[in-house]
Amino acid sequence: MEYQHASDDFERFLADARERADLVTRNQIWTMVDAVLRVFRRRLTASEGLRFAEVLPPVLRAMFVTDWDVDAEPVPFADRAAMTEEVQAVRGNHNFAPDTAIACVAGALRAAVDPQAFERVLETLPAGARDFWAA
Repeated sequence: MEYQHASDDFERFLADARERADLVTRNQIWTMVDAVLRVFRRRLTASEGLRFAEVLPPVLRAMFVTDWDVDAEPVPFADRAAMTEEVQAVRGNHNFAPDTAIACVAGALRAAVDPQAFERVLETLPAGARDFWAA
């Protein structure tokens, strides 16, 4: 069933994230969500990332793994301000992510996933993962 409604669920997720971030266009919110996922993904091994992806809805799961260099060494988690700057630097000329981008995506993501499964997977990830997804 999750695949039958994947597009509708993704559009609801984007609408929620757009409202939280006070952005206007679908392209703006897509870029912000993509950037947040990429910044988080940089901090995980392939095994950790695939475990995390398992709890995401199908379209977000696909976004999370697209163009991933699974051989890259993970970087450490940083403070929220530094990671927000990283988010804002992804496709910098087309990125309108506010300073609250990570929290906005985190809130929308938490509303779109099974909360227990999400918490269980966060427990298996490096220190900093839970703080990253704090809304």
